[in-house]
Amino acid sequence: MIEIHGVTKRFKHVVAVKELELTVREGDIFGYIGPNGAGKTTTIRVLATLLRPDEGYATIGGYNILTQPLKVKRVIGYMPDFFGVYDDMKVWEYMDFFASAYKVERSKRKKVIDDILELTDLIGKRDEYVDALSRGMKQRLCLAKTLVHDPQVLLLDEPASGLDPRARIEFRELLKELQRMNKTIMISSHILTELSDFCNTIGIIEQGELLCSGEVNAIIDQLQGARIVEVKVRDDAEHAEEVLVQHASVTKVHREGNQLVIEVPLSVEDTSFVTEILVRNGIKVVAVQESAADLEDVFMKITKGAVQ
Repeated sequence: MIEIHGVTKRFKHVVAVKELELTVREGDIFGYIGPNGAGKTTTIRVLATLLRPDEGYATIGGYNILTQPLKVKRVIGYMPDFFGVYDDMKVWEYMDFFASAYKVERSKRKKVIDDILELTDLIGKRDEYVDALSRGMKQRLCLAKTLVHDPQVLLLDEPASGLDPRARIEFRELLKELQRMNKTIMISSHILTELSDFCNTIGIIEQGELLCSGEVNAIIDQLQGARIVEVKVRDDAEHAEEVLVQHASVTKVHREGNQLVIEVPLSVEDTSFVTEILVRNGIKVVAVQESAADLEDVFMKITKGAVQ
Protein backbone atom coordinates (compact mmCIF):
# COMPACT_ATOMS: atom_id res chain seq x y z
CA MET A 1 0.00 0.00 0.00
CA ILE A 2 2.94 2.34 0.73
CA GLU A 3 6.20 1.91 -1.17
CA ILE A 4 9.13 4.28 -0.64
CA HIS A 5 12.07 4.09 -3.03
CA GLY A 6 15.32 5.88 -2.28
CA VAL A 7 13.71 9.00 -0.78
CA THR A 8 16.18 11.65 0.36
CA LYS A 9 15.24 15.07 1.75
CA ARG A 10 17.70 17.79 2.72
CA PHE A 11 17.26 21.07 4.56
CA LYS A 12 20.31 23.24 3.84
CA HIS A 13 23.20 21.21 5.28
CA VAL A 14 21.05 18.69 7.15
CA VAL A 15 19.98 15.41 5.55
CA ALA A 16 16.60 14.81 7.23
CA VAL A 17 15.91 11.55 5.39
CA LYS A 18 18.59 9.56 3.58
CA GLU A 19 17.90 7.03 0.80
CA LEU A 20 14.83 5.63 2.53
CA GLU A 21 13.52 2.25 1.32
CA LEU A 22 10.33 1.07 2.98
CA THR A 23 7.20 -0.96 2.27
CA VAL A 24 3.96 -1.00 4.27
CA ARG A 25 1.42 -3.68 3.36
CA GLU A 26 -2.33 -3.20 3.12
CA GLY A 27 -4.03 -3.52 6.51
CA ASP A 28 -0.82 -3.04 8.51
CA ILE A 29 -0.44 -0.73 11.47
CA PHE A 30 3.13 0.40 10.91
CA GLY A 31 4.88 2.04 13.86
CA TYR A 32 7.48 4.56 12.69
CA ILE A 33 9.84 4.86 15.65
CA GLY A 34 12.65 7.28 16.28
CA PRO A 35 13.91 10.00 18.62
CA ASN A 36 13.02 13.65 18.09
CA GLY A 37 14.78 14.94 14.99
CA ALA A 38 15.18 11.47 13.45
CA GLY A 39 13.21 12.25 10.26
CA LYS A 40 9.77 10.83 11.08
CA THR A 41 7.77 14.00 10.40
CA THR A 42 9.73 14.74 7.23
CA THR A 43 8.95 11.26 5.89
CA ILE A 44 5.25 11.59 6.62
CA ARG A 45 5.08 15.06 5.05
CA VAL A 46 6.76 13.71 1.93
CA LEU A 47 4.16 10.92 1.75
CA ALA A 48 1.38 13.47 2.29
CA THR A 49 2.74 15.42 -0.74
CA LEU A 50 3.49 18.45 1.45
CA LEU A 51 7.25 18.16 0.84
CA ARG A 52 8.94 17.19 -2.40
CA PRO A 53 11.86 14.79 -1.97
CA ASP A 54 15.23 15.81 -3.37
CA GLU A 55 15.76 12.26 -4.60
CA GLY A 56 13.61 9.15 -4.96
CA TYR A 57 9.85 8.74 -5.00
CA ALA A 58 7.02 6.91 -3.26
CA THR A 59 3.69 5.39 -4.21
CA ILE A 60 0.54 5.13 -2.08
CA GLY A 61 -2.24 2.88 -3.27
CA GLY A 62 -0.37 2.65 -6.56
CA TYR A 63 -0.29 6.44 -7.12
CA ASN A 64 3.01 8.31 -7.42
CA ILE A 65 3.44 11.18 -4.95
CA LEU A 66 5.40 13.21 -7.52
CA THR A 67 3.29 12.77 -10.64
CA GLN A 68 -0.17 12.02 -9.17
CA PRO A 69 -0.41 14.13 -5.98
CA LEU A 70 -4.17 14.78 -6.26
CA LYS A 71 -4.91 11.06 -6.55
CA VAL A 72 -2.63 10.41 -3.58
CA LYS A 73 -4.56 12.95 -1.51
CA ARG A 74 -7.78 11.10 -2.30
CA VAL A 75 -6.51 7.86 -0.73
CA ILE A 76 -4.73 9.30 2.32
CA GLY A 77 -5.85 10.90 5.56
CA TYR A 78 -3.11 13.02 7.11
CA MET A 79 -3.06 14.04 10.77
CA PRO A 80 -0.10 16.34 11.56
CA ASP A 81 1.72 16.52 14.86
CA PHE A 82 0.45 20.07 15.38
CA PHE A 83 -3.00 20.77 14.02
CA GLY A 84 -5.29 23.77 13.99
CA VAL A 85 -8.99 23.79 14.71
CA TYR A 86 -11.49 26.54 14.02
CA ASP A 87 -12.65 27.54 17.50
CA ASP A 88 -15.69 29.55 16.40
CA MET A 89 -17.26 26.53 14.70
CA LYS A 90 -19.45 23.80 16.09
CA VAL A 91 -18.19 20.23 15.76
CA TRP A 92 -20.64 19.33 12.98
CA GLU A 93 -19.80 22.58 11.12
CA TYR A 94 -16.09 21.77 11.32
CA MET A 95 -16.74 18.30 9.90
CA ASP A 96 -19.08 19.68 7.24
CA PHE A 97 -16.40 22.13 6.10
CA PHE A 98 -13.90 19.34 5.46
CA ALA A 99 -16.54 17.08 3.91
CA SER A 100 -17.28 19.91 1.49
CA ALA A 101 -13.56 20.37 0.76
CA TYR A 102 -13.32 16.67 -0.10
CA LYS A 103 -16.42 17.00 -2.30
CA VAL A 104 -18.59 14.63 -0.28
CA GLU A 105 -22.08 14.95 -1.76
CA ARG A 106 -24.30 17.30 0.23
CA SER A 107 -27.10 14.71 0.45
CA LYS A 108 -24.71 12.21 2.09
CA ARG A 109 -22.81 14.54 4.38
CA LYS A 110 -25.01 14.34 7.48
CA LYS A 111 -24.91 10.53 7.57
CA VAL A 112 -21.16 10.43 6.85
CA ILE A 113 -20.45 13.00 9.58
CA ASP A 114 -22.68 11.30 12.15
CA ASP A 115 -21.16 7.88 11.40
CA ILE A 116 -17.64 9.22 11.91
CA LEU A 117 -18.58 11.11 15.07
CA GLU A 118 -20.12 7.87 16.37
CA LEU A 119 -16.93 5.96 15.52
CA THR A 120 -14.74 8.53 17.29
CA ASP A 121 -17.13 8.79 20.25
CA LEU A 122 -17.91 12.46 19.55
CA ILE A 123 -21.58 12.15 18.62
CA GLY A 124 -22.56 13.65 21.98
CA LYS A 125 -20.42 16.72 21.21
CA ARG A 126 -21.96 17.28 17.76
CA ASP A 127 -23.47 20.69 18.56
CA GLU A 128 -20.75 21.98 20.86
CA TYR A 129 -18.21 24.60 19.86
CA VAL A 130 -14.75 23.29 19.09
CA ASP A 131 -13.06 25.62 21.58
CA ALA A 132 -15.14 24.04 24.38
CA LEU A 133 -13.58 20.62 23.76
CA SER A 134 -10.74 19.16 25.84
CA ARG A 135 -7.40 18.45 24.17
CA GLY A 136 -8.26 14.76 23.89
CA MET A 137 -11.60 15.58 22.25
CA LYS A 138 -9.88 17.96 19.81
CA GLN A 139 -7.41 15.20 18.99
CA ARG A 140 -10.29 12.88 18.19
CA LEU A 141 -11.96 15.59 16.12
CA CYS A 142 -8.80 16.03 14.08
CA LEU A 143 -8.77 12.29 13.40
CA ALA A 144 -12.49 12.41 12.59
CA LYS A 145 -12.00 15.05 9.88
CA THR A 146 -9.08 12.94 8.57
CA LEU A 147 -11.60 10.11 8.00
CA VAL A 148 -14.33 12.15 6.36
CA HIS A 149 -13.47 11.08 2.77
CA ASP A 150 -12.98 7.40 3.80
CA PRO A 151 -9.23 7.20 3.01
CA GLN A 152 -7.50 3.85 2.55
CA VAL A 153 -4.28 5.03 4.23
CA LEU A 154 -3.85 7.05 7.42
CA LEU A 155 -0.65 9.01 8.05
CA LEU A 156 -0.64 9.93 11.73
CA ASP A 157 2.24 12.02 13.09
CA GLU A 158 2.53 11.73 16.89
CA PRO A 159 -1.28 11.48 17.22
CA ALA A 160 -1.37 10.87 20.98
CA SER A 161 1.09 13.55 22.06
CA GLY A 162 -0.13 15.57 25.03
CA LEU A 163 -2.96 13.21 25.93
CA ASP A 164 -3.60 11.95 29.45
CA PRO A 165 -3.33 8.18 30.10
CA ARG A 166 -7.06 7.50 29.71
CA ALA A 167 -7.25 9.45 26.45
CA ARG A 168 -4.21 7.54 25.14
CA ILE A 169 -5.89 4.20 25.85
CA GLU A 170 -9.12 5.33 24.16
CA PHE A 171 -7.19 6.62 21.16
CA ARG A 172 -5.33 3.30 20.91
CA GLU A 173 -8.62 1.37 20.90
CA LEU A 174 -9.89 3.65 18.13
CA LEU A 175 -6.85 2.82 15.98
CA LYS A 176 -7.47 -0.89 16.51
CA GLU A 177 -11.04 -0.40 15.30
CA LEU A 178 -9.76 1.40 12.20
CA GLN A 179 -7.46 -1.54 11.48
CA ARG A 180 -10.45 -3.88 11.70
CA MET A 181 -11.99 -1.67 9.00
CA ASN A 182 -8.96 -2.59 6.83
CA LYS A 183 -7.33 0.82 7.00
CA THR A 184 -3.57 0.91 6.48
CA ILE A 185 -2.06 3.06 9.21
CA MET A 186 1.40 4.60 9.44
CA ILE A 187 1.87 6.14 12.87
CA SER A 188 4.98 7.90 14.11
CA SER A 189 5.97 8.19 17.73
CA HIS A 190 8.93 8.26 20.10
CA ILE A 191 6.79 6.92 22.97
CA LEU A 192 7.17 3.17 22.53
CA THR A 193 4.47 2.14 24.99
CA GLU A 194 1.97 3.76 22.59
CA LEU A 195 2.98 1.45 19.77
CA SER A 196 3.89 -1.88 21.33
CA ASP A 197 0.28 -2.86 22.03
CA PHE A 198 -1.16 -2.61 18.51
CA CYS A 199 1.51 -2.24 15.79
CA ASN A 200 2.22 -5.43 13.84
CA THR A 201 5.13 -3.94 11.88
CA ILE A 202 7.68 -1.28 12.79
CA GLY A 203 10.54 0.72 11.35
CA ILE A 204 13.24 2.38 13.44
CA ILE A 205 14.81 5.55 12.05
CA GLU A 206 17.71 7.58 13.44
CA GLN A 207 19.54 10.53 11.87
CA GLY A 208 17.46 10.10 8.74
CA GLU A 209 18.49 6.47 8.15
CA LEU A 210 16.20 3.48 8.49
CA LEU A 211 17.97 1.07 10.84
CA CYS A 212 15.52 -1.83 10.57
CA SER A 213 11.94 -2.63 9.57
CA GLY A 214 9.64 -5.62 9.55
CA GLU A 215 7.39 -7.74 11.77
CA VAL A 216 7.70 -6.76 15.43
CA ASN A 217 8.26 -10.30 16.70
CA ALA A 218 10.77 -11.13 13.97
CA ILE A 219 12.87 -8.06 14.80
CA ILE A 220 12.76 -8.82 18.52
CA ASP A 221 13.85 -12.43 17.93
CA GLN A 222 16.60 -11.33 15.56
CA LEU A 223 18.05 -8.83 18.03
CA GLN A 224 17.56 -10.93 21.14
CA GLY A 225 19.17 -13.96 19.47
CA ALA A 226 17.96 -16.40 22.14
CA ARG A 227 15.03 -17.30 24.37
CA ILE A 228 15.52 -16.19 27.95
CA VAL A 229 14.24 -18.24 30.90
CA GLU A 230 14.44 -16.73 34.37
CA VAL A 231 14.40 -19.15 37.31
CA LYS A 232 14.44 -18.51 41.04
CA VAL A 233 15.44 -21.44 43.26
CA ARG A 234 15.05 -21.76 47.02
CA ASP A 235 18.69 -22.74 47.58
CA ASP A 236 21.60 -24.62 45.98
CA ALA A 237 21.76 -22.19 43.03
CA GLU A 238 25.35 -23.18 42.29
CA HIS A 239 24.34 -26.82 41.81
CA ALA A 240 21.43 -25.70 39.64
CA GLU A 241 23.85 -23.81 37.41
CA GLU A 242 26.13 -26.83 37.11
CA VAL A 243 23.22 -29.07 36.10
CA LEU A 244 21.87 -26.65 33.48
CA VAL A 245 25.14 -25.82 31.69
CA GLN A 246 25.57 -29.52 30.90
CA HIS A 247 22.33 -29.65 28.90
CA ALA A 248 22.71 -29.53 25.10
CA SER A 249 19.88 -26.99 24.67
CA VAL A 250 21.33 -24.46 27.13
CA THR A 251 23.80 -22.00 25.63
CA LYS A 252 24.48 -19.82 28.66
CA VAL A 253 23.60 -19.53 32.36
CA HIS A 254 24.05 -16.42 34.48
CA ARG A 255 23.68 -16.80 38.25
CA GLU A 256 23.12 -14.02 40.76
CA GLY A 257 22.17 -15.13 44.24
CA ASN A 258 19.25 -17.54 43.91
CA GLN A 259 18.30 -16.12 40.51
CA LEU A 260 19.33 -17.90 37.27
CA VAL A 261 19.04 -16.46 33.78
CA ILE A 262 19.22 -19.22 31.15
CA GLU A 263 19.70 -18.62 27.41
CA VAL A 264 18.17 -21.17 25.03
CA PRO A 265 18.40 -21.16 21.20
CA LEU A 266 15.39 -19.70 19.34
CA SER A 267 14.96 -23.07 17.61
CA VAL A 268 13.95 -24.67 20.93
CA GLU A 269 10.16 -24.31 21.09
CA ASP A 270 9.52 -25.78 24.55
CA THR A 271 11.56 -24.49 27.48
CA SER A 272 9.76 -26.52 30.14
CA PHE A 273 12.77 -28.88 30.19
CA VAL A 274 14.57 -26.30 32.36
CA THR A 275 12.15 -26.83 35.24
CA GLU A 276 12.08 -30.60 34.70
CA ILE A 277 15.90 -30.86 34.97
CA LEU A 278 16.00 -28.87 38.20
CA VAL A 279 13.17 -30.82 39.85
CA ARG A 280 14.72 -34.14 38.78
CA ASN A 281 17.95 -33.10 40.51
CA GLY A 282 16.16 -32.28 43.76
CA ILE A 283 16.39 -28.50 43.35
CA LYS A 284 13.37 -26.59 44.66
CA VAL A 285 12.05 -24.08 42.10
CA VAL A 286 10.31 -21.01 43.55
CA ALA A 287 9.44 -19.25 40.29
CA VAL A 288 10.06 -19.62 36.56
CA GLN A 289 9.16 -17.43 33.62
CA GLU A 290 10.22 -16.89 30.05
CA SER A 291 11.03 -13.25 29.43
CA ALA A 292 10.82 -11.57 26.05
CA ALA A 293 12.37 -8.38 24.77
CA ASP A 294 10.00 -5.52 23.96
CA LEU A 295 10.11 -2.47 21.71
CA GLU A 296 12.06 -0.49 24.28
CA ASP A 297 14.76 -3.17 24.38
CA VAL A 298 14.93 -3.22 20.59
CA PHE A 299 15.05 0.57 20.39
CA MET A 300 17.85 0.89 22.95
CA LYS A 301 19.87 -1.89 21.34
CA ILE A 302 19.65 -0.65 17.78
CA THR A 303 19.90 3.14 18.20
CA LYS A 304 22.88 5.17 19.32
CA GLY A 305 21.09 8.12 20.91
CA ALA A 306 22.21 10.50 18.17
CA VAL A 307 20.14 13.41 16.85
CA GLN A 308 20.47 15.55 13.76
